[in-house]
Amino acid sequence: MLLARLTEYSEQLGGSLPPEFYRPKQIHWILHVKEDGSGARLVSRRPPPKARDQALITPVPYVQRSGTKVPPYLLVDTAEFVLGRAKNAARPDGPSPKDEEEAQRRHAAYRDLALRWAQGEPDNPSAVALRAFLAAGGLPKQQHPEDLDAKDTVAIMVGTHWLHEDPSVQRVWSEVARERKGGAGQRGLCLICGTLGDLLATIPEPVKKGAIPTTGGSNEGQLISINTSAQGRDGATQLANTPVCDRCGQQAMSTLNHLLASDTNRRRFPDSVMVWWTRTSADDSLMALLYEDQPDPAAVSHLIDAFHKRPSSAAADRVNPSDFYALTLGLNNARIVVREWLEVPLEDLKVNVGAWYLDHGVYDGWTGQSRYVPLWLLALSAGRHDGDRYVKDSAPHGLEADLARCALRRTPPPARLLPALLQRIRADHHIDAPRVALLRLILNRSADPKDHLMPTLDLSSGDPAYLCGRAFAVLEAVQRTAMRDVNTTIRDKHFSAAVTAPGVVLTQLRIGANAHLKRLRRDRPAAGSALESRLSEVFSTFRDDIPLHLTPREQGRFVIGYEQQRAADRAAAKSHSTNGKSTDPDPEP
Repeated sequence: MLLARLTEYSEQLGGSLPPEFYRPKQIHWILHVKEDGSGARLVSRRPPPKARDQALITPVPYVQRSGTKVPPYLLVDTAEFVLGRAKNAARPDGPSPKDEEEAQRRHAAYRDLALRWAQGEPDNPSAVALRAFLAAGGLPKQQHPEDLDAKDTVAIMVGTHWLHEDPSVQRVWSEVARERKGGAGQRGLCLICGTLGDLLATIPEPVKKGAIPTTGGSNEGQLISINTSAQGRDGATQLANTPVCDRCGQQAMSTLNHLLASDTNRRRFPDSVMVWWTRTSADDSLMALLYEDQPDPAAVSHLIDAFHKRPSSAAADRVNPSDFYALTLGLNNARIVVREWLEVPLEDLKVNVGAWYLDHGVYDGWTGQSRYVPLWLLALSAGRHDGDRYVKDSAPHGLEADLARCALRRTPPPARLLPALLQRIRADHHIDAPRVALLRLILNRSADPKDHLMPTLDLSSGDPAYLCGRAFAVLEAVQRTAMRDVNTTIRDKHFSAAVTAPGVVLTQLRIGANAHLKRLRRDRPAAGSALESRLSEVFSTFRDDIPLHLTPREQGRFVIGYEQQRAADRAAAKSHSTNGKSTDPDPEP
């Protein structure tokens, strides 16, 4: 159960979480009260417009509040509550009578709540000072700065002491929050901890505004929101069918907000967000590895070993029985949508991620090693390439989230991906490691065994589509070697047609290559002989006629064959260069 897993994780976080019913919030003004309570002054803590990182953000009392007669928070609240600052107070004609009346109501409620704490602490010097300050009428309106807005957050300091950080304030606020969010004294068995206690009527803390990306208006979101009898089972509203005690409810939501604000356990997508954690304090760096710009080869090798069930003794010691959890959330107006929930043993997750790397690794002819691509770049490569880079937001919508699910669950990529990727390749003729890796991933997770290609050039393959790709690569090498300064290559002119209908295109290019081979036999006989032999080898491998048309999956095998032939040529060129020979054609720069 999601709430139970979040509550469990709160025990790991310990001091990383704010106090009960507290939430980090930006402080705009500090009300400095003298230590004897005889006066106070307001100090602005608004950061400069271009220095938002200098904002003062600290955990302060918080529970969700709504309606027209909203109650105050303890000690830290808006200027309307703390100082009685009415809305539109800075206007030349002043605030309306209605706004002034509401400001006074809110300020009176704030004073009552503040005194509830202060009067219960007769020996606390800060409480004594606050009582004296409030008894003297607080801060006069003539001392309000003109730029003070009713919505600005104001916190109180006595001397150098933040009042809201006092343990007695935290204790009183917990009592107040439970009174407000409790189910009218209802007690029962908590669904999470299994103990008898006071149950919540509503979840005390929503997800912060902006924490979940959305294409619509950004609002705070409720994980459980049943406001009308038509929405609830048997006509029950709120948490009647989800009995949760006040402590578990607060811990679960505080933990969720902590994860949503994390830099290490969160990934934002255009209209959703994914967070993850482990049941115990285990190594949860697998997700970081998926998104690293250059995944660590040693870590990848360890995961591939785990996939093959042949871990080394050192690798076996790293296996942890802890469970791994991943949660993907979307937002529909003010209601949270759980789009994906994954609960899997960490050892199984290692196998899944090992399969992910095994299925998409691309052989690099220059280095002689497999290259692994970060997940974000795989998603980006399905978009448009403008000649220099991939264009942001041009990939299929939601693809990165789909690929994350594919990696964690070891499932095939979405069916819409292959046609979209092939269309991009045919349109811009750009083929690189990320796109080849994405094609390998799609094909390796196909139900057709013919799609499961080797990571390097397969000289024994008789698959017509794969051979067509190899043949096109060799024909391109023939042209490039014979005409080093050619402006328009056969890839520029014929690649799109060759991928979809290779029969006619390859036949014509094979005939046209004779002139280039003749030129090479004259000017560069060693290279010409090597290319002619390679071209004959590829074309002689076809068992039947060259296919006239290719299906989308066959087109994928065409591109893989094309790129693997080029990678093998680059490896051969490097080998010949190292050995001081020059019989191999020039590799593409």
